[in-house]
Amino acid sequence: MTSPAPANENAHITRWMCVAFWAVMLGLHTLFFDRWNERQLNPNQQLVTRTGAGYSEVVLERNRYGHYVASGRINGHDVVFLLDTGASDVSVPLHLADRLGLERGRQVSFQTANGIVYGYTTWLDSVALGDIELRDVRGSINPNTDSDKVLLGMSFLRELEFTQRGDKLTLRQIH
Repeated sequence: MTSPAPANENAHITRWMCVAFWAVMLGLHTLFFDRWNERQLNPNQQLVTRTGAGYSEVVLERNRYGHYVASGRINGHDVVFLLDTGASDVSVPLHLADRLGLERGRQVSFQTANGIVYGYTTWLDSVALGDIELRDVRGSINPNTDSDKVLLGMSFLRELEFTQRGDKLTLRQIH
């Protein structure tokens, strides 16, 4: 016959089980709120392309800050775009351009809301938003930002029709 465990040993085990329970609960809540927050920043992570006779279109939702942010691809690599009709090119942050293996062209200056900045020209083999894909798109490499977002500028957008209604932006590519 075994003797019962001392009361303080049971209390010790119970205390550690409570700590473990709350640690797991905190982890689950953190995971949930991280995903919720990411969805608030980029509500367009899973794009659906609608196709019809001679066109493809994607409908984007505005994020909680009033911007259109969407997941897409450059040269087959996943990126996050911030649509910017004020940007002439698709503007890729330098650290991301290095990761994507983009070649730096000549140095150029850009007039921005924050003044003149210097960057480099580049060409993107493909830029895709959902199933809308363009080839040989003019881009620029921006060494002046730490952002992970690519500005999806007019070198891409000018090839599309776009219509905004309420909090939705419809981008349409005519084939």
